Amino acid sequence: MSDPQATVHLVDDEAAVLDALAFLMRSHGLRVETHASGPALLEAIEQAFEPHGCIVLDVRMEPLSGLQVHDELIARGIPMPVIFLSGHGDIPMAVDAMQKGAIDFVEKPFNDQALVNKVQRALALDVHRQREARAHADASGKLATLTDREREVALLVAAGKLNKQVADELGIAIRTVEVHRARAFTKLGLRSAAELATLLERFELKREKGAQ
Repeated sequence: MSDPQATVHLVDDEAAVLDALAFLMRSHGLRVETHASGPALLEAIEQAFEPHGCIVLDVRMEPLSGLQVHDELIARGIPMPVIFLSGHGDIPMAVDAMQKGAIDFVEKPFNDQALVNKVQRALALDVHRQREARAHADASGKLATLTDREREVALLVAAGKLNKQVADELGIAIRTVEVHRARAFTKLGLRSAAELATLLERFELKREKGAQ
């Protein structure tokens, strides 16, 4: 499912092609912004507040090629899904684009409905990306609220240690472990050691060897 507020950014230095693409996307109810060059796209996205949607990017353009624009998007940390269009595409070019994160490479002339389907898939991917980013930020914020001891206890619990084992390893009372464990679970909004392990693994958190 795509975000109705997401924007399809169309980039082509041929005005007729750009107009045709915009008409096609708008006829399917999609929000569209057109850009006559790569630099124009980069400027528009830089000025946008939390840009989201996808980019349909022609390969052969001046002054920057589509591949150069894609490299610049990556360098600026702009993760919007990119679909390349090319009338002169070849296999090495497509492979290079896909290895750098483009989600599709479409040769002209293309099937209108097939292109729309690819754009809608790209928009859905962007929604998923945003959801994952929000969840990651939320979890990171919660982890930051743990005290050092709560963090130590959480890491050992996530590793499968029983309360008694945690107490022995940290040199504290079992009741103290229970208190820190309960507080950590409450702060993180979790209910099981399995959920805790999944969360900590996602953030690649491990207990430092010899930590007390």
